[in-house]
Amino acid sequence: MRARLKPLDEQVVDITGATSGIGLATARRAAAGGAAVVLNARNAQALRFIVDEIADDGGHAHAVAGDVGAPEAMAELGREAESRFGRIDTWVNVAGVGIWGPLEDIAPADHERLFRTNYFGVVNGSLEAVRRLRAHGGALINVGSVLGDVGAPLLGAYSASKHAVKGFTDSLRMELIGEGASISVSLIKPSSISTPFPDHARNLTGQAMRVPAPAYAPDVVADAILHAAQHPTRQIIVGAGARPMVLASALAPRLAQSLFARIIPRLARTEGRPAPGDSLYAPSGDGLIETPRYQGRRFSIYTQAQTHPAVTLGLGVLALAGVVGLVARARTSHSGHAGA
Repeated sequence: MRARLKPLDEQVVDITGATSGIGLATARRAAAGGAAVVLNARNAQALRFIVDEIADDGGHAHAVAGDVGAPEAMAELGREAESRFGRIDTWVNVAGVGIWGPLEDIAPADHERLFRTNYFGVVNGSLEAVRRLRAHGGALINVGSVLGDVGAPLLGAYSASKHAVKGFTDSLRMELIGEGASISVSLIKPSSISTPFPDHARNLTGQAMRVPAPAYAPDVVADAILHAAQHPTRQIIVGAGARPMVLASALAPRLAQSLFARIIPRLARTEGRPAPGDSLYAPSGDGLIETPRYQGRRFSIYTQAQTHPAVTLGLGVLALAGVVGLVARARTSHSGHAGA
């Protein structure tokens, strides 16, 4: 049964990871669009400030502090939303953490903690959402990453967790289709986004990091999420920058990985020392949608086009052109390296 989703101004929307970056951008835009929002994060103080800010602007918001890695916290989020607003129409799993560094340098406990948030947080939120949406339908939206389709040096643990999110989301969607549930399951796959993620991630490199250009503003992701909240959508890729990477990896994996192994660390490193704190085990630097170090692009034609199926063929042509360019660069780089 195809899900029938309500207009945003008739919805109650649960959002995890709502105190910074994509989660905060989504919360503000959803509230501004008339939705009642129920916000989750670990930082209770930051949540209260954001709820007050939304209320001052005439919106409706409620805060439920808790760690997405704990199933009972997601159960509490569901209960509180229904108690306060009577129902849930859309559930958005955004919360995530990161680690910069070679995989061999990551402590097992840190690797597990990252998966507890990035993967099990999505599992816990999704299963709670399905239990509460099954009776009347609605939308479940998981925020993955284009790094769920391709690996990346220095972000290997993060990439692995997003691969897991994609596999879980696709499998859950198929199970719900099989049972005829009126629940839309969407996967939003951002490319480089100018959130505070580079500064919030645990950094083992000894150097300040940034997401490789081109970066897009978090509001571009928020708009994609809110489109999926109102229109049944399988996936939306946010930003065209990383899409050629995915296709190049599929079409010419050896050449593509040889290129990525050299250029991604170089593009990610920047001047200065790492930020003093990280959010792997505790909140760090909440309250910002975008990093103050640089601003992302405010619009993506590629992302907008995905909300209009008639342009799918054109997107394919553009992506193929990008792959051709990447493969050509990889061949040139590989030949030069072989002759050195």
